[in-house]
Amino acid sequence: MSDRRVFRAAMPGPSRPGIFGKVRAWWGGWPVGQLAFLAVVALFVALFVHNTLETMARIGILPGFGFLSGSANFEIGESPIAFRAGDTYLRAILAGLVNTLKVSLLGCLFATVLGVAVGIAGLSRNLLLSSLVRWYIEITRNTPLLLQLFFWMGLAKALPAPRQATALLGAVFLTNRGIYIPSLSLEGGAFGLPAALALAGLGAIALLLALRAARRLTRLTGLAAVVLATAAPLSFLLLSGAQPFAETPALSGFNIRGGLNLSPEFAALLTGLVVRFSALIAEIVRAGIQSVGAGQWEAARALGLHDGQIIRLVVLPQALRVITPLTTSSYLDLTKDSSLAVAIGFPDLVSIINTTANTTGQSMEALIILIGTFLAINLSLSALMNAYNNRVALRGGTR
Repeated sequence: MSDRRVFRAAMPGPSRPGIFGKVRAWWGGWPVGQLAFLAVVALFVALFVHNTLETMARIGILPGFGFLSGSANFEIGESPIAFRAGDTYLRAILAGLVNTLKVSLLGCLFATVLGVAVGIAGLSRNLLLSSLVRWYIEITRNTPLLLQLFFWMGLAKALPAPRQATALLGAVFLTNRGIYIPSLSLEGGAFGLPAALALAGLGAIALLLALRAARRLTRLTGLAAVVLATAAPLSFLLLSGAQPFAETPALSGFNIRGGLNLSPEFAALLTGLVVRFSALIAEIVRAGIQSVGAGQWEAARALGLHDGQIIRLVVLPQALRVITPLTTSSYLDLTKDSSLAVAIGFPDLVSIINTTANTTGQSMEALIILIGTFLAINLSLSALMNAYNNRVALRGGTR
């Protein structure tokens, strides 16, 4: 017998599959089992929808989204768009959506700035500074966000009344009726400052996309495109007769007039989100910086760079490949956790949807609107951050 035959004889033959193996092979190899599973799921969904429609019909509620055109007979304490009782439910939901977007975008921006600063400070060789940063991070991360919101709301209510408030830097008032800060606005002209900022943003995005399509997008051309797109609509407004002016808050009678007023609810919510997620981002930044090899630091010091230049020019560009994906998750969590605003009385999207469902009885439709809106916001934010992450990873890989 040849060596090959001896080897084949020594090898065990294929075992015959049992009954469970045959079922598993049939389930994975043929679409019939999968289709049956989907049919069962569809049956349960159909039964749920049927029972829901029967219940709504029994209590006299017509299914559908026609209630959005009805009159919303409630007030919204803080609305960035014009709203009064009697406007449509659609406009009320839009006001809540703008409130949610406002606090989410500002929260992401301020949490990033503070988180990067805290994360870099935590790596300092100064024992006192690094210890304070560690205590800040541990206390913030290990206490519930809702408890932190209650703390900041109580602190906002404990501020002095407007007549007893002291102006910080001569222009900022911290009162129990809100925080008053200077504001910039335009007087006269055919358009306002929000329209100019919107045009500037759209123009900057259009120029950046055009430069990228032409493969001429560099750091210098991108900065020039943003400056040009921002300056063009503002110049147009100035030429049309609009005059910019800064309005400073000042005490007038029993209240403070002028400037921009941030309500206690908005200030507490924004502060709570920024403090909580800046601690998370600080840890992400610390991990990203420490992921860069020590040889990079030594080489940069050998070139005569100080620590600030090393972090800005050498370390952070490489650490972004680690920082960006985790920061994206923090942004998504911040946007979702902004729904806790309902606990402190800020009229965000969840609060308006809840009021709408209670006054109309269209709970299922209101829930669908809420889920769809948050899905659209988070998927859009995730797509933008993933596009940036792909760009950073591509640059990091080609160096």
